[in-house]
Amino acid sequence: MKQLFLHNADLQPYRILLMAATGRAPEEVAALTEDDIEFGSSSVTIDFSKGRARARMRQAFTTPEPSSPVLLHPARPCLDAGEICRRMLELNRPLAERFGISPVPLFLRAAMFWPEVTPARLDRTSTFVGWLQERGLSVDGKPDIRRLRKSSKVEKAIAFKGRVSDIADDHSAQTFHRHYAHGTTLKVIAGSVITAAQTRWLDKALAGPVVLGEEAEQSLGKPGSAAALGLTEEEVEHLRTGQLDMGVSSCKDPFASPYGRAGQLCPVAPTRCLECRNAFVLPSNLPQLLLFSDHLERLQLRLTPQLFHTLWGQSRVNVTEAIKARTDAEIAQARRQIADGEAALPLPLSAHVEFDA
Repeated sequence: MKQLFLHNADLQPYRILLMAATGRAPEEVAALTEDDIEFGSSSVTIDFSKGRARARMRQAFTTPEPSSPVLLHPARPCLDAGEICRRMLELNRPLAERFGISPVPLFLRAAMFWPEVTPARLDRTSTFVGWLQERGLSVDGKPDIRRLRKSSKVEKAIAFKGRVSDIADDHSAQTFHRHYAHGTTLKVIAGSVITAAQTRWLDKALAGPVVLGEEAEQSLGKPGSAAALGLTEEEVEHLRTGQLDMGVSSCKDPFASPYGRAGQLCPVAPTRCLECRNAFVLPSNLPQLLLFSDHLERLQLRLTPQLFHTLWGQSRVNVTEAIKARTDAEIAQARRQIADGEAALPLPLSAHVEFDA
């Protein structure tokens, strides 16, 4: 019988390939029959049944058309769920028809005196471990065919960047946490969450004004300078003529503030200009920068260190770096302008009142 029909030793590689191609559990794959499979022109739809969960799920897999040429030695591995199912049905159909078994199972074992549907005895009579030993194969870690299922879950966790709602698409989220959210999968999810959080906070921390020097300010009128700064020619002209001056800096678009609604004039200028990605600090803003730095120093004396760092820490860092970009002579000249009353920093009343709460 083993020489005429498929036996347990022959079925194991097909089960491995079908599990790898579909990512389903061993019991779901082994219980398939021809009634669970629907072939299309370029896809195959399979109905999987999970007895423990009392669930039934339909899933489609792409597959090349039967008439299309198939490479005997493809450049990369190709797992075609439709082709595997088609071949299993062709191999098992003669045995099923001979003994009146309908619908034709994908896994049908030929015993010595009577045919027996394989799923009920596959793991007891010809185990995955025994199949590996017979062929002299070895795997890292404990040999268990269910690890193929876990491997597919890890791949899905990587593809969906740790979103449990998308990974647990064929069972509940509780099942995922209980059976799969550990080991490599947990590391992938934790890494994605940490990376996303770090990226969000780094983007927020690094979002700040563009500081232009004397040469950069003089080159604003040259062709191509607007595109290099992400500005239009009209915005560059307004920047040069001071029409976009917001007090401490100039603004690319005061009506597109990240601190307010679209179309609303920026509600936090000029106190938050040095934390805004729309801001352009010009050399002419140096007196206002010095006045704002003095204002922050006074706030630092009135507030606790923790509260000052939370509210004004990033502004203090940015204004210090902007002032460092100027020479000592420029800073001295700006101080003289302040002393002579030629420069002022209009701040809203709320900027002079801080509540430690």
